[in-house]
Amino acid sequence: MSDEKSSFKTVKNKDSSYSIPKGRIGFTRGFFVPFVAGILGSFIIVGTCLSVPVIREAIVDNFFSETASEEKEENKAKENVIDTTSSSNTSISLSGYSDTSIAVANKVLPSVVGVKVTYSVSSPYYSYYGLNGQTATATGSGVIITEDGYILTNNHVVSSTSSSSYFQVSQATDITVTLYNDETEYKATIVGTDEQTDLAVLKIDKTGLTAAELGDSSQVKVGEFAMAIGNPLNMPSTVTTGIISATSRKITSDNVTYTVIQTDAAINSGNSGGALINAEGKVIGINTLKLAGSGIEGIGFAIPINDTKNVYEELITNGKVSRPSIGITGRDLNETTAKANNLPEGVYVLSVAEFSAAEKAGIKTGDVIIAIDGKEVKTMSELNTQKNTHKVGDEVTIKLIREGKEQEIKVTLGESK
Repeated sequence: MSDEKSSFKTVKNKDSSYSIPKGRIGFTRGFFVPFVAGILGSFIIVGTCLSVPVIREAIVDNFFSETASEEKEENKAKENVIDTTSSSNTSISLSGYSDTSIAVANKVLPSVVGVKVTYSVSSPYYSYYGLNGQTATATGSGVIITEDGYILTNNHVVSSTSSSSYFQVSQATDITVTLYNDETEYKATIVGTDEQTDLAVLKIDKTGLTAAELGDSSQVKVGEFAMAIGNPLNMPSTVTTGIISATSRKITSDNVTYTVIQTDAAINSGNSGGALINAEGKVIGINTLKLAGSGIEGIGFAIPINDTKNVYEELITNGKVSRPSIGITGRDLNETTAKANNLPEGVYVLSVAEFSAAEKAGIKTGDVIIAIDGKEVKTMSELNTQKNTHKVGDEVTIKLIREGKEQEIKVTLGESK
């Protein structure tokens, strides 16, 4: 510092007087000239490289790949894109979702039919005024399962017999089917029905139909795409979409417990028997139930398609499903009811059918069944679930309580009527 300071030349501050450090001249020669030379050398090297085709192509390709990447990001920002926060950090284009819906609908619509059922209705009121013989109609949906006219639907669509002190509704007197983009009403016959699974098979006299492609309902995942197609409120070929809300949901209707797929795709009256479809255009369920009421929205249910296959095959072959039967009617004894009557929790036997498996084995009214084949049961639903893992003619061991004493009884299962 002392040497540099002593080399300053001081000039009085007049118009443009200034001081120049003598050491700065050496700096300019030592740094600036080599720097400029380096810049010039770089331009010469780059120019030489660009004159070599291989190097030039590599540089240009890299430039344009970066430019294309920037343009792609700009285009992506212009599209409707949802960036998920999942661990995979994937992106889903809304236009891709729309394309999926269109493709699935176009594939499956020709395989879903409308079903119209006519019933005869009678009542004391009709009789009084001589109006018996009146008819009523109901609508539902169905899924084509073979190209020669077999159609899968719900049992409750085609079998709605009911009675009360006010009216009686008969078995269906007429069933017709309408196909996609075809206003012709094709007469249908009932091949077979199964009340326990709420399934039925119809047949129309037509070939060359588009059979639905069936998926694997055991692979269904919560949150995946779902589409429902059917005939709600007599509006043919209606398509709604949503997601899978739950799998293996237990729902009880008319004293029958079903294991179903839950979806928020809109399902309304008339959708019963229609198709629930995945993103591959495969049928994964038969729409069958919905919850309705104030404050309820988007809760519908479908029978898993895997659960229908053995049923519809047997209906087509035999017209009915052969199921094992014990031959009792029973009442569930929960903890409260059991304690109040000094009985164990289980299934209280209300009656035993004549000539049934239960009667032959010695089961009596008043017995409380607590287990079958070593598996505890507390409800008729649990008892039936275990029973239905067997076939007609199989022998099962039923554990019961009779007059406070535990017994085990061997029962050879009969066939349900």
